[in-house]
Amino acid sequence: MTPAPPPPPGPPGPSPYQAPYPYMQPPPPRSSGGSTAIVIVAVVVGAVMVIGILAAIAIPAFFNQREKATDAQAKSAARTAETAMETYATENAGSYENATPSILHSIEPTLVNSATEPNRIAVSNLGKETFTVASTAGTGTKFEITRNAGGTVTFNCTPVKGGCPSGGDWSK
Repeated sequence: MTPAPPPPPGPPGPSPYQAPYPYMQPPPPRSSGGSTAIVIVAVVVGAVMVIGILAAIAIPAFFNQREKATDAQAKSAARTAETAMETYATENAGSYENATPSILHSIEPTLVNSATEPNRIAVSNLGKETFTVASTAGTGTKFEITRNAGGTVTFNCTPVKGGCPSGGDWSK
């Protein structure tokens, strides 16, 4: 047997990968088990807050759309009543006099002829060249179409909300 080769020359002392004294060892890794639960709670609370904020924004917008849709039905009824008034005038020598909601309903059966139903039709300002038809929505907004002498037409609504724009002119 041959003897073992001598160790290579180097600095005397312990290995560079080992601390020379036990008190110089790095501390053991800390456990993070408790912080995991706190992080989960924080994420859940944050998610609930975001959902709450989105709901606070979306719910009023939803109700406003519903009001606008109800008002759109009344606008449609007023325009239909205007067409029925023109049909009535054609059959009555160009005059709008003596027209009633019942007569308009007989010309156009989709018109509501009830004092208690939404989108009910009312007529006023009847003359040889003039009339006003109105439809009241379920929201309480009243949409009117008025034909003035000379043939000009105006579109008014009250109160200003939902489908009734500021200024009360809904012709746009």
